[in-house]
Amino acid sequence: MPVNYATPAPEALFPVAGVRLGTAEAEIRKKNRRDLTLVELAPGSHAAGVFTQNRCCAAPVTVCREHLAAGSDIRALVINTGIANAATGEQGMAAARATCEAVAAQIGCAADEVLVFSTGVILEHLPVDRLIAGLPAAKADLNADHWHAAAHAIMTTDTVAKAASRRIELGGITVTITGISKGAGMIRPNMATMLGFVATDAGIAPELLPALARDAADQSFNCITIDGDTSTNDSFVVFATGASGLAVDAASPHWPALRAAVISVAQELAQAIVRDGEGATKFITVEVGAGGTAAECRKVAYAIGHSPLVKTAFFASDPNLGRILAAIGYAGIDDLDAAGVKVWLGSATEEVLVSENGGRAASYREEDGSRIMKNAEITVRVDLGRGSAEATVWTCDFSYDYVKINADYRS
Repeated sequence: MPVNYATPAPEALFPVAGVRLGTAEAEIRKKNRRDLTLVELAPGSHAAGVFTQNRCCAAPVTVCREHLAAGSDIRALVINTGIANAATGEQGMAAARATCEAVAAQIGCAADEVLVFSTGVILEHLPVDRLIAGLPAAKADLNADHWHAAAHAIMTTDTVAKAASRRIELGGITVTITGISKGAGMIRPNMATMLGFVATDAGIAPELLPALARDAADQSFNCITIDGDTSTNDSFVVFATGASGLAVDAASPHWPALRAAVISVAQELAQAIVRDGEGATKFITVEVGAGGTAAECRKVAYAIGHSPLVKTAFFASDPNLGRILAAIGYAGIDDLDAAGVKVWLGSATEEVLVSENGGRAASYREEDGSRIMKNAEITVRVDLGRGSAEATVWTCDFSYDYVKINADYRS
């Protein structure tokens, strides 16, 4: 079960003007499950995205990059689960392009106005005929209220669907931001997450969207790790329909509030992924401060968050906290003075100093560490003693179930 997270109720996910969603059972890999999602966007909609840095990226990632680079309006998204269409060569590229053409025929737009996404098993070919055959049913299901259903249809090993929604007033106009994401394993985003989509009915100037997508990813999906693996299919897309009637450019007084709301939704979606990490029993916040640069703070935070030894100690509530110091030491800061580093362990109600002056803090007692580690939500706070930069990463523990889930993944 996820750590302190439940899927929002359908009525808590506000419709975004200019967006309709439909799902269908296409039998991509398994029967009797909705595994195909179609998203229709109003004419004049724009999008931007960030994608995996994995050099073995999936065919849909390549196609999305091409279509976004063309600078056209985006009229539709199509998402399948079950098969990732990754490491599938020219056949995989042909399948992704054929999917876009089929969606374009359904929606009545150009193929390069369609973005295609896949998630699931790598190195298996996408049954594109089944996917295309499922499109009419997905189109017939299109509805502005189907965010909840779409969040469920894009799941793989997730135990819960992830979604978030906001309404804000800007210039007397109600603007909506709603998003969904999926992911529970193979999460060390080197840009975003497995799949994430955030929509708004604000009219965001197209030249602002790429930076918004990057900033939102860097403050959310690029701050999480479950197992240190970067997926072949990572994709995060922000799209804006303009259907609310509010137009926003860089000079608009409403831009800071809108940008902040989009980032807030992305952060909620990213943290939900960690809370639903495969086999997770604890949600861990790693805060690193007093660094020379934000980059070195992030290195340290990720070294702690990636460490299997740290993560298994948290699962067992075993205060073997020298593992945290070891991770700080190998994070890659060549001139780090270990004597200047301090480490605290905290919960919602207390915090204890664990380490200072290069060793165990004189005030620290192991029973204090054990007590804090029994909590479902834990914070590791590190002071590097080098400057004023900071970074935060969210992660989870490693339990027995992580191995079971991944050992049985293709079953």
